[in-house]
Amino acid sequence: MNSEKETFQQKNYIQKSLFYRFSQFVGFLLGARFFVAILLTFALYVSTFFLFNQDETFRKFVFDFKVHGIIFCTVLTILAGGIINQFYDFEKDHVVKPFRTRIQSFIKQKYFLYVYLFLCIISLTIAWLISHKVFLFFVVYQFFMWFYSHKLSRILILNNLTFISLTLYPFFGMMVYYETFSKKVLLMAIFLFLILLCIDIVKDTLTKSVDKAFGYTTIPNYFKSKTTIGIIISLLIITMAVSMKLIMKTGISGFMSYYFSGGLFVFILCIYLLLNNSRRSKFVTLNILRFWVFVGIIAMLLNGLEGKL
Repeated sequence: MNSEKETFQQKNYIQKSLFYRFSQFVGFLLGARFFVAILLTFALYVSTFFLFNQDETFRKFVFDFKVHGIIFCTVLTILAGGIINQFYDFEKDHVVKPFRTRIQSFIKQKYFLYVYLFLCIISLTIAWLISHKVFLFFVVYQFFMWFYSHKLSRILILNNLTFISLTLYPFFGMMVYYETFSKKVLLMAIFLFLILLCIDIVKDTLTKSVDKAFGYTTIPNYFKSKTTIGIIISLLIITMAVSMKLIMKTGISGFMSYYFSGGLFVFILCIYLLLNNSRRSKFVTLNILRFWVFVGIIAMLLNGLEGKL
C-alpha cells in the first residue's frame, strides 16, 4: 500500500515538475517577445533580399555570412530588448496582460536579467567579429533599447516615436549596408513608420487608464479622446497620401501595387471604425492594422519572387 502511494506521489511530482519546466519555457518565450522576434527576422530577410539587395544573386546572398551575422545580432538584441522591457513594465503587465504575467511568474526576474546580459554580450561579441562599425551600430541599438524601457517609455510622444524608431532601426541599418537610397525606399519607410505609429497609439488607447496609473504619459491619457482619435485619423490620411504617391510616382508594380491600392480601402475602414470611438472598434482597428503590416511582408516576398523569377 505504501509503495503504491509513493509511486503515485512520484508520478504526481514528475508531472508537476514537467508542467513547471514547460511553464518556465513558455514564460521565457513570452518575456523575450520571441514570436515578435521571429516575425521581425522574417521581415528583415524579405526586405534585405528583395528590397535593399538589388545586385546579388540568391546564391551569393545565402553565402553572405556578414549579412546573416548582422541579422542574428539583431534577433538577439530584439530578444534582449523584450526582456528588459518586460522587466520595467512588470507591474503594469500584471494588470494589462495577467495571463502572460502569470506564466512569467514561474521564472524569477533575476534570471531574466541574466539572460538579458548574456544575449547582449553574445550579440556585441559577434558584431565585433564582423566589424567595428557593426559593433558600434549595435551598441547604440542596445543602449536605446534599455533607455527606452528605463525612461523614454514614460515620456509623451517620445515613447511612441522612440518605439517605432527602434523597430525600424535594423531595416535602416540594412539599407545603409547595401547603400540602397531611392525615392521608393524612402516613401515605403515613411509608410511603414506611419502605420506602426498608428498601431502604437491605438494600442495606447486600450491601456489608457492603466498607463496613467503607472506613470506612463501617452497621447490617449494626455489629450481628450476626440483629440486622440483625430490624431490617429490624420495619420491614416497621411498614410493614404503616401500610398497614392507610391502608386503614382515611383512606378511600383506587381503585388506591392495591389498592396498599397488595397491599403486605401483598409485605412478608410479603420477611419470608419475609429469614428465609432468604442473600445471594441479600437481593438478591431488595432488588429486590422497589425494584419495589414503582415500582409505587406507577404506582398513584398511575392513581389520579389515574381521579379527574380
